[in-house]
Amino acid sequence: MRMIEELKESTGVAIRMTSLAAAIAFALFVTISFLCAAAFIYVLQTNGLVEACLTGAAIFFIVALVGIIVYAIRKSQTRHHAEETAKSALQTALADPVVIAASIQAVRAIGVKRLIPLLAVGGVALGLLANRPSSHQAPAE
Repeated sequence: MRMIEELKESTGVAIRMTSLAAAIAFALFVTISFLCAAAFIYVLQTNGLVEACLTGAAIFFIVALVGIIVYAIRKSQTRHHAEETAKSALQTALADPVVIAASIQAVRAIGVKRLIPLLAVGGVALGLLANRPSSHQAPAE
């Protein structure tokens, strides 16, 4: 139950943060557009049309570079946070008394002699899965 509530809460937070980010991005876009227009008019009046166009291109290029840097940093932070959350969820699940009780009942039902080979194979499989590179990486954008 706690994991479901955490999922609902994190989804709500993500939606609110996304809408806030969209509003901020729109305001920033309008601000940069007006600044670029002002720079264009100034350079047009002092130097000429070609220089004004190049100035506008340079401003938008710098904005794009800043956006790329912010995106890369945020993506790295999100990946790190997802790995930490996955580790925490696994530790929480293993510490749950219901899981421990079910495990004890499974050991009693199967028997220790039959369970040892199953655990050995499971441990090897888990070790192989833990050592391979992550298969659910985001596609290149």
